[in-house]
Amino acid sequence: MSPELNQLAELLPRPQTQQAVPDWDATEAALQAVLPTDYRNLIEAFGAGLIDDYFLLLEPGCSNDVYDLIKISGEREHANEALWKFEDKPVEMEPAANRLICWATTDNGEYLYWLVQDADVPDSRPILLNSESGEEWERYDMTVTRFLTLVLRGEIRSHVFWDRFPLPVHEFRPAQDM
Repeated sequence: MSPELNQLAELLPRPQTQQAVPDWDATEAALQAVLPTDYRNLIEAFGAGLIDDYFLLLEPGCSNDVYDLIKISGEREHANEALWKFEDKPVEMEPAANRLICWATTDNGEYLYWLVQDADVPDSRPILLNSESGEEWERYDMTVTRFLTLVLRGEIRSHVFWDRFPLPVHEFRPAQDM
């Protein structure tokens, strides 16, 4: 495991059961984008699941479709297109070639995305966090694993997230168990 994934695993108990490895080639073909290495490693270690009864980590092809990255990303793409007919896009979405891939959501309806830009480096993609209203956006220039680690440590306090997240003692419930 990478040092970042080790730091996250110290905060968040890993599932006891072995996680099935997603078909990354099929996933990337479906999304028409290469996924960041840290996310792939995170999913291979944890799989999809619920963090602190609030944060839903998505996985491509998850048997629990509430946690299916491909399904949720497609739904969010259509929802955002409809929303942006009436609301302003985040400034990061102004170049027509830019797009979003959803990798997490919350029980309150916030969504977390990678900003995919033309000819970008997957491991350097920024994270965009969108409020449940769709109006507020936050940007984080770091990997998914680093972001989760800093959020769970309380070093990042988002204005978008529920004020009771994260919990003092962290819990991970695998999607396959729900």
